[in-house]
Amino acid sequence: MADDEQHEQHTFESAASGASLTFPMQCSALRKNGHVVIKGRPCKIVEMSTSKTGKHGHAKVHLVAIDIFTGKKLEELCPSTHNMDVPNVTRTEYQFSYIDDDFLHLIAQDNTEKNDVKVPEGEVGDRIREYEEAGADILVTIIKAMGEEAAISVKEAPKGN
Repeated sequence: MADDEQHEQHTFESAASGASLTFPMQCSALRKNGHVVIKGRPCKIVEMSTSKTGKHGHAKVHLVAIDIFTGKKLEELCPSTHNMDVPNVTRTEYQFSYIDDDFLHLIAQDNTEKNDVKVPEGEVGDRIREYEEAGADILVTIIKAMGEEAAISVKEAPKGN
């Protein structure tokens, strides 16, 4: 009877968007070029190796990954049977409109406006500014994971009809 009472007390809350920021995956099932959360940051796996341990130990997986937003290199050592969090990563292409106060003004395919993504530092940001000065039609790819967003690439829009 005590067990039944214990099971009835659980309440589950869902995220506002209806989707979780991460999902668990067994460490041994992770793959190079996949994503993983290391030290609370969404990362892309660039290197992984498995080491067999002694008689009674677990095989360990050594992960080397790059933070998808900062470019920082992070490492993790995890028993192969343990679960690690994998971030839900989405990429969306937006039509570029203009830059205002270092924020990109973008238009989604459903014609809604998006203006909360900062112009990225470095090459991608420079290319967006060059295209804006030239008045070219461009598409900007925004990557989103764990509540963060960043522009990661830019290309000329295909010529329409």
